Amino acid sequence: MSENTAPRQDYRLPTDVIPTHYDLKVWTDLENLKFDGVVDIYLKVNKEASKIVLNSLELDLDEVSLHSGAPEAIQTPSSVDFDPVQQRVIFTFANALPADSTARLSISFKADITGHMMGYYKSTGGADGKTIYALTQFQPTAARRAFPCWDEPAAKATFAVTMISRKNTVNLNNMPVDTEGSYDPVTVEQGSWLERKFASLADASEWKITRFLTTPPMSTYLIAYANGPFEFVEGSYTSPLSGKVRRLRFYVTADCIPHAQFALTTMEKVMPVYEKMFDLEYPLPKLDLLAASDFDLGGMENWGLIVGRTQYLLHDPNSNDIQNEQSVASMVGHEVAHMWFGDITTMEWWDNLYLNEGFATLVSSLSTYCIATIQFNFSARSLDAKLSSHPIEVECPDASKILQIFDALSYAKAGSVLRMLSSYVGEELFLKGVSLYLKKHLYKNTVTKDLWEGIQSATGLDIPKMMDNWIKQMGYPVITVTEKEGGIHVRQDRFLETGPADPKDNETIWAIPLSLSTGSEDGKNKDVLLDEREKFIPLDTSKPFKLNSDTTGFYAVKYSAERLAKLGKQATSPNSPFSLSDRIGLVWDAFALTKAGYTPLSSALGLVDSFNGETEYFVWNTIATNLSAIASTWYEHPRVLGLLNSFQKDLFVPVVKRLGFEPSPSDTPNEKQLRKEAIEQAAGAGDTGTIEELKSRFAHFLETGDESKIPTDIARVTYRIAVQEGGKREWERVKALAVQPKTPAQGMAAMLALGATQDLTLAEATFQFMAGEARDQDVLFIARGLQNNFKTRKFLARRTKEEFDRLEKKYSGTFSMVRWIERSFQLLSSEEDYQETVAFFKDRDTSQYDMTLKQTLDNIRARAAWIKRSTEELVQWLEQRRRIQA
Repeated sequence: MSENTAPRQDYRLPTDVIPTHYDLKVWTDLENLKFDGVVDIYLKVNKEASKIVLNSLELDLDEVSLHSGAPEAIQTPSSVDFDPVQQRVIFTFANALPADSTARLSISFKADITGHMMGYYKSTGGADGKTIYALTQFQPTAARRAFPCWDEPAAKATFAVTMISRKNTVNLNNMPVDTEGSYDPVTVEQGSWLERKFASLADASEWKITRFLTTPPMSTYLIAYANGPFEFVEGSYTSPLSGKVRRLRFYVTADCIPHAQFALTTMEKVMPVYEKMFDLEYPLPKLDLLAASDFDLGGMENWGLIVGRTQYLLHDPNSNDIQNEQSVASMVGHEVAHMWFGDITTMEWWDNLYLNEGFATLVSSLSTYCIATIQFNFSARSLDAKLSSHPIEVECPDASKILQIFDALSYAKAGSVLRMLSSYVGEELFLKGVSLYLKKHLYKNTVTKDLWEGIQSATGLDIPKMMDNWIKQMGYPVITVTEKEGGIHVRQDRFLETGPADPKDNETIWAIPLSLSTGSEDGKNKDVLLDEREKFIPLDTSKPFKLNSDTTGFYAVKYSAERLAKLGKQATSPNSPFSLSDRIGLVWDAFALTKAGYTPLSSALGLVDSFNGETEYFVWNTIATNLSAIASTWYEHPRVLGLLNSFQKDLFVPVVKRLGFEPSPSDTPNEKQLRKEAIEQAAGAGDTGTIEELKSRFAHFLETGDESKIPTDIARVTYRIAVQEGGKREWERVKALAVQPKTPAQGMAAMLALGATQDLTLAEATFQFMAGEARDQDVLFIARGLQNNFKTRKFLARRTKEEFDRLEKKYSGTFSMVRWIERSFQLLSSEEDYQETVAFFKDRDTSQYDMTLKQTLDNIRARAAWIKRSTEELVQWLEQRRRIQA
């Protein structure tokens, strides 16, 4: 633990007695879906103690004994008390353990293997969907569901895991296998738990014992093990630092083997990149991936055994879907980055979650797809613009709060502000500082101060002075640019989606690296640190200029309408001084400002109109995302939707006609992605030609079973249009694909499409499918389809309210509970919706999702305010444009 750790709060376990090593034995019975085991926890006694307090949840604890002293004395507890609220067990012993001594606590335990997707749970996969296996998901606080432990990040210890399972299965753990074989009574301690277990069996020969090597010191949430009929593809990489060759494997069920190679190859590529980037060798003897058919997160960075959903780790080598390829690469890059950020060095408590997630978000995008760092910037800003936002570093007093901070702020905002810092100090010095930080805190726990010390050592700059407000305060600034003689006047204020902030909400002054692009001949930017409310910057405004060069800063920039129009023309000119990242940032800022009422909506729409000659996918994607947000907000306003659809068709139908529907071997990655985006947008805007083409392709598949006319990259929009325009027959065919897809990507496309129906009877069938047959991990994809469908959005909100008690019971304690709130209510758009949602939750215990609920309510109210403020202007601009085009 770091020396500068804050005083412990009462929600933290006492440190009178702490663990140093766990000897964990787990018996897995997949046929009867039960597990049991024994854990021997070696203890260091810091202060005399007669009580030992640790975490345990939903485990049946049996034999408990405390071994201490020399000669060894054995005690059983005089009392055992459970605290279900804090998820603890308290053992009280008659004889206190003396300070500065050691002891061993032995506890046997058992529980059912359920499908809860937390703790040690079951998943089903395989070609027939009936192959059962068991795996762990412990982050953030679920190791206590699998074995009694000190389930806090700072309570690092070493782990020696032994797994007992049937011989026809494979056992996996963070570490490589040490020994594996049949039960041999000669090698087992007489009277031990293991001997008694085997003595109770009718036939011991069908079981095997797998012992794994001992781990380095690590946190409980990173422990992982799994048991099942796994197969693997294998590769390796050579360490650029030591020359050692390390084994890499990707474990899957047999049916997934053909789709496993891409993720493995990505891992082979990024491992040496990270070692060189951090100047620190990966310390474990191996690294495995495991794809799970049932998983509550996207991926999990268990040290040495990364686990992720099949949808996010598998890629069909015959697919032309470049976005799925990018998604898999980003997931692998993110989780592998955690082997350093989170695993070697771990945050001291969950309030510093960003030290794991922000870094993994940043470096994975640097090692795979750099443009993703800009997209992260804006996904975080949309959440951070709310009064109900939270600082990156936020207090986490209980498990419910911890679950809720796995959001865009801990991931994307943290990654974005770290990228901003890297850009300001220079990537080389930034990474040098990060390396110093990692090396100083190997196998330890850290807080924000430790990171700043490392980067400060490398740069010589006062990093806390610059960065603390970005980490410890919520929100972000908008820079207002006023052109004056001889330069520009800049002023910073807090940006809020509800419009200019009241003085009480506008007290933070950020240290903002403005990074002015001036189109100078040497290509260098003018770097200005704005660490006061306002400043004058000398500048020749007759030449092109833009703040936030390459969109590396986490802030919005508000120009005059005239300057924004000039920027639009300059950004799209053949010899533009501005980069692709600059163009993306201009569009995002324009829409963010207009949504919040800082600028007229017409200025953002006019900027988009000036980009009609754009050829880059990422700019078109930014335009499409923001126009779709307008349509989604005005979804109950037919006149606005009709005009907006005409505008979108004008923009995207020509691109569809130029690129067509069929992929070509000569397509560039940009063309592949742009074709997909244009088809999706044209179809969404109701273009008859695009819709008829997609319907025809699906009809051929429906009649013949031949999928060759549906390229994999447009399967998602093809299925959606089939369900939207069709009836029960089309819905049932798409549902069949969702239940038993040929590839995970196909299954994802089908699940998202099911909610597109315009028939409320089929919408109810979709909801019932979610409630029953669908996998728990998949229901939110199906719900997203209902949420994105304007016809069924309020239907979803109503049905969620009607089924809320059941949903709350089913998903309690999982990440899915928080996501249900977002899916069901976040995109409602009227004041009436706001009041009804407030009334529904008024008398409920919302502690599991209170942060998310407040953000959702803020979102509804902001959308309603935007409609009230901008409807007339939006209609006028769209009608005027249509008249001009005519």
